[in-house]
Amino acid sequence: MKPAPLYALPDPDGGSAASRTPISVVLADDHTFMRRQLRRVLDAESEFAIVAEASDFESVLRHVRGHLPHVLVLDLSMPGGSSLTLIRRLRTEAPNTEIVVTTMTDDPRFAREALAAGAVGYVIKDDADRDLAEAVRLAARGEGFITPAVASVIAAYADGENGRLSARETDVLRLLALGNTSAEIAQLLQISVRTVETHRAHIHRKLGLSARAELVRYALRRGLLVAPAPLSLETSS
Repeated sequence: MKPAPLYALPDPDGGSAASRTPISVVLADDHTFMRRQLRRVLDAESEFAIVAEASDFESVLRHVRGHLPHVLVLDLSMPGGSSLTLIRRLRTEAPNTEIVVTTMTDDPRFAREALAAGAVGYVIKDDADRDLAEAVRLAARGEGFITPAVASVIAAYADGENGRLSARETDVLRLLALGNTSAEIAQLLQISVRTVETHRAHIHRKLGLSARAELVRYALRRGLLVAPAPLSLETSS
C-alpha cells in the first residue's frame, strides 16, 4: 500500500481546494482530552484529514502501518516505552511518514534528541493553537518546524557549535540540506559553482559527513532549517 501523494501547495492563481490531496494525519497521545484539543486545532483547517487516533505505542504502529499517513503527530511522553525509539523505528518502517512531536517541555535538549531520532517537528502543547497546523503543514512537505521559543535557544547553541564552519560554509550547508544543487546555491549566494564546490569539500571534511541525509540531520539538529530561507529561486509561470 503506497501513501497518497504529498499535499499540493495551494495554487497562487486560485486553484480549487478540491484538486489538492489532503494531508493525512495519525494523532497519537495517551490523554483523551489532549487528543481532542489537538484534533480541534487540525480539524479547523480543511487541508488536514485525521485518519486515526492512537493512545499507545502498539496502536501507533498499527495505524501508521495501516494508513501510511503523511504525518504522525506523536506525544513525546507516552507511557510504555521510549518515543525516541519509536521514532527511529518508524523512520525505517514508514520512511514516507514525517513525524511531528508534541510535548509539555520546552527543554531544548529534548527537541534536539527528537530531531536527531528523525522527527521534523517539535511543538509545545501550550502553543499548539498557534504552531501545530503550521508544523504539520511543513512536515508534509518534508520541512522542519520547532516552536519558536525552543528554536531560538537551539539556534543560539548552534551558533557556538558551528564555530568550526565559516559563515559562508554555514549558508552553503543550510542550502544543501534544503535540497539545492551547487548551481542553485551559486545563483542564490551570487558566487561561482567552483566556490560552492570548495565550500562543500570544506564542510564534508570539517564535519566528517558525506551523505546528504547526514547533512540534513546535522542541520536539523542544529536549528539551521527552522527559519525561512532569506533567498529563494522562483520560476515564473
